[in-house]
Amino acid sequence: MAEENNGAAANGNASNVKASNTNEAPAAPNIQVMVQYTKDFSFENPNAPMSLGGDVSQNSKINIVVNVEATPMADDHFEVVLQLEASAKDGEKVIFNAELYFGGVFKLHNCPPDTVHPMVMIECPRILFPFARRIISDAIRDGGFPPLMIDPVDFTQLYRDSIVANVEQSKAAEAAKTAKETKQ
Repeated sequence: MAEENNGAAANGNASNVKASNTNEAPAAPNIQVMVQYTKDFSFENPNAPMSLGGDVSQNSKINIVVNVEATPMADDHFEVVLQLEASAKDGEKVIFNAELYFGGVFKLHNCPPDTVHPMVMIECPRILFPFARRIISDAIRDGGFPPLMIDPVDFTQLYRDSIVANVEQSKAAEAAKTAKETKQ
């Protein structure tokens, strides 16, 4: 400490020393979780108790759907809702169906404008996912089945896929508009 204060602490003059670090790096972008919550949840076990006797993992098809929605709330606050759907069917017979909308309100700090959308659509759901996965797993286990262990989700790839889909949709809409104008 004495070296940082140019020896002032050793001389008893520490209160007169001012920190002057002009090379301070700008604060790093970060996300603050303001609150997280279950927005909507449903679990169905329509064929109980008959559905509880079989082995779900070998006799059924399990389908997982993941979706992310985000809504701006204020300049730097966003509500992000992670939707997880897990269903199991044996042929056309529903074994179970679970649907969860798990939300959070996030405050972004020191984020350049060009990074806000990826932060909200990638990092915020990544924070929510372990909690949502546990809720789904516990509900399925409490419904009488083995817990469903959902693999980690690559939210970066989901984000990239949605951008590509939006670009393709825009191109298709533009082509349809051009074709309509050409006919007239």
